[in-house]
Amino acid sequence: MNWWDDALHRATAEVVLAGALAGLVGVQVVLRRLSFFTMALTHATFPGVVAASIIGVNILLGGVVAGGIVALGVAALTRRRGQDASAATGVLLSAGFALGAALVATQSGFSRDLSSFLVGSILTVGPQDLVTTAVALAVVAIVLLVSARPLHLIGFDRAGAEAAGVPAARWDLVLLLTIEVVVVTMVPAVGTILAVSLIVAPAAAARLWSDRLLIITPLSVAFAVGSGLAGLWISSRWNVAAGASISLAATAILAVSYLAVGARKLPARRRPPLAAAT
Repeated sequence: MNWWDDALHRATAEVVLAGALAGLVGVQVVLRRLSFFTMALTHATFPGVVAASIIGVNILLGGVVAGGIVALGVAALTRRRGQDASAATGVLLSAGFALGAALVATQSGFSRDLSSFLVGSILTVGPQDLVTTAVALAVVAIVLLVSARPLHLIGFDRAGAEAAGVPAARWDLVLLLTIEVVVVTMVPAVGTILAVSLIVAPAAAARLWSDRLLIITPLSVAFAVGSGLAGLWISSRWNVAAGASISLAATAILAVSYLAVGARKLPARRRPPLAAAT
């Protein structure tokens, strides 16, 4: 039997690719404090998925279009003077998910296929899903590598970057659209709702261990891939939903990192100041 004919083998390959994808973009999400936007994007892809299913086109294509509209909408609204980014994102989040719910209500029932795109169905991924994730991983890695310098400048000193001539709004849009591509690509693995945990939690855990980007990035990828593999193992062993298991594994890594780093720093906090010790 071909290796790819086994559903668990395909699922394992998918979680490794999706974990690497989530870990890479998650670093930018955490450093730029875009967790709320990412959550909004995961919800906003839902109406695109439903609409695509209704009209009979590729569901991922619908998610890309819906997510792109949200990314452009957030970028446009936050450029208005006095407009809060979180407020704009929150409005688009609720509006997008409400639209998805309204579209579902037009159907005779909420189909099992559609529900799988909310929480994922990684055990049913096919070779085409693996190819899509691999291509997305390559493209996102190249985009983040090429845009590393301007994104870092904007993230750490936006005013200074703009004074130096860096088009901050343009690079913001590039990053938002990159996050959107990652979210949509991860739909088969963890669904639209649970994708945010695999993107944010491993990167947030890695951020606790180091302040250096060259350490945070590979650590985030390792945590995300580990979360996927651990969640898949839990799912296969105890017959738990794979998407939920992966999400909980990522959350557990963040919790353990928080406790471990806190325990490591506690003795240093309790030490008396150097002057007092001498």
